[in-house]
Amino acid sequence: MLYLRCSPTISTECGAHVQRARPMLRLREGGGSHLMIEWVGRKTIAGYAYLAALATLFTQAMVDVLSPARQGRGETLRVLIRQILFTGVDALPVTSVIALLLGIIIVTQAGTQLPRLGAGGLVGSIIVVTVIRELGPLITAFIVVGRSGTAIATELGNMSVTREVVALRLMGIPISQFVIMPRIVGMVLSMLCLTFYFDVVAVFGGYLVADAQLTIPFSAFVESVTQALSTTDVLMTAIKGLGFGSAVAAVCCYHGLAVQSSYTEVPQQTTRAMINSFVLCLLVDVVVTVPLYL
Repeated sequence: MLYLRCSPTISTECGAHVQRARPMLRLREGGGSHLMIEWVGRKTIAGYAYLAALATLFTQAMVDVLSPARQGRGETLRVLIRQILFTGVDALPVTSVIALLLGIIIVTQAGTQLPRLGAGGLVGSIIVVTVIRELGPLITAFIVVGRSGTAIATELGNMSVTREVVALRLMGIPISQFVIMPRIVGMVLSMLCLTFYFDVVAVFGGYLVADAQLTIPFSAFVESVTQALSTTDVLMTAIKGLGFGSAVAAVCCYHGLAVQSSYTEVPQQTTRAMINSFVLCLLVDVVVTVPLYL
């Protein structure tokens, strides 16, 4: 190692430099905290503006539903039916497989572990709590985001790049009524139906395991599920289906129309739409679940 010796004069000068540097370091530290506060403030304002834009988009779509235009109803209905077919009907196979496997997994785990704890009769409660209350609506929302949400963002993004949106506006055709509203309504209705369908198929998958592995009769299994199921659970499932569908549709339409003039923006906005949809669905889940069960 190399050791350096400083003379008293040099040591005094070094100490003076250190003393002068300390206020600068403190200023930099204070500036860092101010920068952090400024960053948090900017992100908070941006998040608030983003939620306000989504709320405005969804509100305008609901206004268009309540007061439809006299002209173009056939085209709007055609887009709505196409969205329901794509989001709801075409998603039935993959939804059935995932729901069936989920029900089998949950009942297998519950049926093998609960009897060891002396709680073998709580299989129905486990299905209601895990599937009907939480996993059913959430996984259905994730399926819809992966299939239909990304498709909506990509479609509207390509329409923005090819100037189809600008052409519709120049012709005096309301974008919210002929582009946004049918997709939002179609996705909300499809999400609600798929959520209940997912719950039914998952419960049926649980019964298959209960009948084959746990030798639980069908009547006993249905009785345990119906006793654990309450009106609040059904209502909360419907509210989550509507909330998730509204959030996903609004986010995907917003990001699709946010594309400006380049095809490279389309996958970027689609990725943002998918991630923001996941986050917003979880936030809606927390907002709905916490007040009802605390």
